[in-house]
Amino acid sequence: MTSVVSAGRKWGESLSSRPENVGLGVMLGLGLGAVALAAQWVKGPSALLVAVAMLAMAIGLIYTAFAGGLEARKSLAPYGLLKPGIIWLCLFFLAPLWSMVVMSLSSKAGRFDFFPDFTWNFENYRIALTKFRPQFIRSFSYAGIATLLTVVIGYPLAYFIAFRGGKYRNILLGLVVVPFFTSYLIRTLAWNNILADEGPVVSLINTLHLSGIFESLDIMQNGKLMNTPAAVIGGLTYNFLPFMVLPIYVSLEKIDVRLVDAAMDLYSSASQAFRKVVLPLSLPGLFAGGLLVFIPAAGDFVNAQFLGNPQTTMIGNSIQDQFLRQLNYPVASAMSFVLMIIITIIVLIYTKFMGTEDLA
Repeated sequence: MTSVVSAGRKWGESLSSRPENVGLGVMLGLGLGAVALAAQWVKGPSALLVAVAMLAMAIGLIYTAFAGGLEARKSLAPYGLLKPGIIWLCLFFLAPLWSMVVMSLSSKAGRFDFFPDFTWNFENYRIALTKFRPQFIRSFSYAGIATLLTVVIGYPLAYFIAFRGGKYRNILLGLVVVPFFTSYLIRTLAWNNILADEGPVVSLINTLHLSGIFESLDIMQNGKLMNTPAAVIGGLTYNFLPFMVLPIYVSLEKIDVRLVDAAMDLYSSASQAFRKVVLPLSLPGLFAGGLLVFIPAAGDFVNAQFLGNPQTTMIGNSIQDQFLRQLNYPVASAMSFVLMIIITIIVLIYTKFMGTEDLA
């Protein structure tokens, strides 16, 4: 018994001498335990055993912090600050993600089978990539066009606020944020009135006799703006425009105007100074804005539902339909996972070309 106590004391002293290893190990252990419990990898007595092990790890960390003195507490402080976020991430991201992967490889015996069996059914992914390919293509096309439109509209707006806003800068920024005070759904529904056949936009186009031009550009269809791809893209652009304006404004606001003056003193024209000084320094804002707009726009389903038609449905609408109406959870999970993978690949490629070194 004495030898066991002595060995335990020596083990504790060795851990106290390497507090950073203890902090990292406990952080990973608690995260893994949280995923195991939330994803139901373990049940019954095994789940209780995992919970006890997590408690023991937390107690061990506290012991190490006190036994190791001030230096140990300094080394463990970062891990202590990270643990709540890591546990939250494991509980509400990694565990649901694992559950979705398991569901995407499961099979249903019937429509009202609410507990599909895990059978490594990769057929769900084949269905997602073949049957719903048009919706995937449409979603990324609409999201890409909307992102480009937010850049075209948002960059000049952010530039004006940053360099020409003066004492009205805060008011102008407030006006950019004001739409967020209204529900996303209500803002989208408002476009039904704006783009209606007798609404102000269509009436103005008809008054100016521009309907033929808009028809040729495939913006209008049979004299209508509602229930068209243009209406869906317009709704996406409007709803996500602030997500582009604000990051660009932050990047522009940090630029020292004396750099532009120096470029002008070195015989650069205004356009050259913008291209060689302002634009490169604002790329971090463009990068962040592009991600903030493209990612939610690709998975959006509200705009397509209220502003589009059956031929403009996006993948978000199809996932919603499979989950809530068809009750086909495995296929819906496979579609969701494919959407996540494609977005991740696009973001990685985008990051490779845009770079993220200056985002901090």
